[in-house]
Amino acid sequence: MKKLLIIAVAATATTIVACSDVKRTPGTIYMPDMATSRAYESYADHSNLTEKGIHYTAMPVEGTIARGSEMPFHIAKDAPGDTTNYYASRAVANPIDSMTETETKEAERLYQINCGICHGNKLDGNGPLYKGGEGPYAAKPATLVGDAKYESMPEGQMFYSVAYGKNMMGSYASQLSRKQRWMVIKYIKGKQKEAKANAAPAAPAAK
Repeated sequence: MKKLLIIAVAATATTIVACSDVKRTPGTIYMPDMATSRAYESYADHSNLTEKGIHYTAMPVEGTIARGSEMPFHIAKDAPGDTTNYYASRAVANPIDSMTETETKEAERLYQINCGICHGNKLDGNGPLYKGGEGPYAAKPATLVGDAKYESMPEGQMFYSVAYGKNMMGSYASQLSRKQRWMVIKYIKGKQKEAKANAAPAAPAAK
């Protein structure tokens, strides 16, 4: 009986010791920065990190793109007198395949604000600045709908013109973000398709 009592007491003591909050040494950590990562609040004061031997700049890795951002336009502006990149921009596809009704309305609004004054609300090149030749701008702006030159112009080349400017038109890079520029171009191409569809002759009636 005494032996059973001794065994029970020993087992209980062992269980208590095993479950107690005993500090254990894990041994040597080969890479402590990876074993115990440092977590920092985004807007916390990091001014004293260098004093702790931590070199943290909070800057993104060079060449990376923020999540949700569109790809940058990789073609640079031509040097004066050169048109190499202007023609190379034809190969750049519009990253926007289609737009929702809300996005189309926003693209139309952006067009009216930034482009309509020259190219007209109907994209006919007859905006307030030209006004049928009676406006303050003597040269007629490009007719975006109704002129085969601009109807066949690739979207990448249009983007080049909007981003860097072309002939009398200046750059709109400061007024429109890259995504907004692509949206406006998609809107213009949509209007061109609508005009062609409306102008197409009706199919002959089946006999």
